[in-house]
Amino acid sequence: MAIHDVECCETFETHEELLKVVNEKMPDEDELYDLAELFKVFGDSTRIRILFVLFEAEVCVCDLAEALSMTQSAISHQLKILKQSKLVTGRREGKQVFYSLADGHVRTIIAQGREHIEE
Repeated sequence: MAIHDVECCETFETHEELLKVVNEKMPDEDELYDLAELFKVFGDSTRIRILFVLFEAEVCVCDLAEALSMTQSAISHQLKILKQSKLVTGRREGKQVFYSLADGHVRTIIAQGREHIEE
C-alpha cells in the first residue's frame, strides 16, 4: 500500500496532553517485544490447528499427528514452540506425554481473534 492510500492530516500539529497520556500508558520495550513474540506464535496455521485439537481434549503426540495428518516429528516441533511460549503444557504418563492447554487465556485469545475476523 502506498503512503498516498492513507489519509493524513493537512497540517502538522501535535496534541501534547494526548501524547503525554499515551507515553505514560505505553509498556516498556521488553514487554512490547514479548507481546509481539507471543503473537508470532499464533501466526502459524499448524499451531492454531494443534490448539483447536487441545480445546477438545488432552492428547498425546500420536493422537495429534493422526488428527492433523502430520508426522510426529512435525507435531513435536510445533509443540516445542507452543510450550516455550507457555501456551501448552505436557504431562508424562508412562511412556506417553499428554499435552493440554496451559490455561484459559489461550482459548480467550483464539476466541477474540475469531470474533474479530468474523466482523
